[in-house]
Amino acid sequence: MNSMTKESPWSEQALAELSEEFGDIYRDRTVLVTGADGFMGSHLTEALVTLGAHVHAFVRATSSGALNNIGQLKPQIEVHFADLTDKTSIDYLLKDLLRAPDKPFVFHLGAQAHVGESWHRPYETVMANTVGTLNLLQSIVDQGLELEKFDTAGTSEEYGNVRSSVSHQHDYDDEGGLILHERSPINPKSIYATSKVAADFLTMNYFDAFGVPGVVTRMFNNYGPRQNPRYITGTIITQALEREQVELGNLEPLRDFCFCTDGVRGHLTVAAHGIPGDLYVYGQGENISMRDWAEKILEIGEADGHWPAGRELVSVEKRFRPGASDVLALRVGYEKLKRETGWEPKVSWEEGISRTIAWYAANRERWLGRIDWLA
Repeated sequence: MNSMTKESPWSEQALAELSEEFGDIYRDRTVLVTGADGFMGSHLTEALVTLGAHVHAFVRATSSGALNNIGQLKPQIEVHFADLTDKTSIDYLLKDLLRAPDKPFVFHLGAQAHVGESWHRPYETVMANTVGTLNLLQSIVDQGLELEKFDTAGTSEEYGNVRSSVSHQHDYDDEGGLILHERSPINPKSIYATSKVAADFLTMNYFDAFGVPGVVTRMFNNYGPRQNPRYITGTIITQALEREQVELGNLEPLRDFCFCTDGVRGHLTVAAHGIPGDLYVYGQGENISMRDWAEKILEIGEADGHWPAGRELVSVEKRFRPGASDVLALRVGYEKLKRETGWEPKVSWEEGISRTIAWYAANRERWLGRIDWLA
């Protein structure tokens, strides 16, 4: 069953490879996705429908009940409007899952996932990310729901910056570049990152105490179609589409960008093959400065005919993270996941950027009301 739409980031070949790799694992299996209407959640939900899974989509309840990203899938999935911060709504949802003929997979992607927003909405961030994860885990125990796997989506931001006192515990390449592994020390530098560290540890707590088969996945900077335009890739593209000057914050930090389809494959891989109680990190395995990432996007967009030459890149102080909270370098070493499962990224930066720009260019009505810059 091909659930993909014309805006899908998947090529036909990638879909065929996805079905070959995961079809036997997820076909006819019960799956719950929290945050199913979000950026990564919607791509994961589409992939699971394509694989023939019985998908329960956990979507944050709003008065309108509108679905922004998975509305086209509604006939093929079961949508549950609930709220991670309202345990009663979670209890009702999980009671439905008790009727499943198998042990469900749970992909827990629901979160307030914007670093900058976590400083403006700290309580919402902690409630959604930490208390929300606690509510979900406790409800699973309260309802006696047996699971195949519980995948908590962590973040590369949990690593923060290297503390001099533990710098010897980190890994570096031959040029002294930092490489982050599952065993690397964590040092969260934002409310968002701290809330996700807590969610990770809660997942492990419930594995140790109650046998909930939890795994933690730390993804490194996913990007792609449908991402909120306030994230770095989206804000570069949307500004370049609309005006001559592209305003960003600090241009020096290094990030490891991973296209959304590779991120989805990471979730599917870890849930299928990961060992309960363990942690897995993945991403592109390369990093690039914000300046070079922005210039690469501007170059590709110009070559693809989405904007004229001459877009200007500027750094403005109002877009910097507060105080000393910026994270300077994030780059993943995904050797463990590759060794255990064979996973590795398939989409190059150039290909991923080109597909992402094309989506934003074709879907202005989807993001114009969400930008945080003024034309």
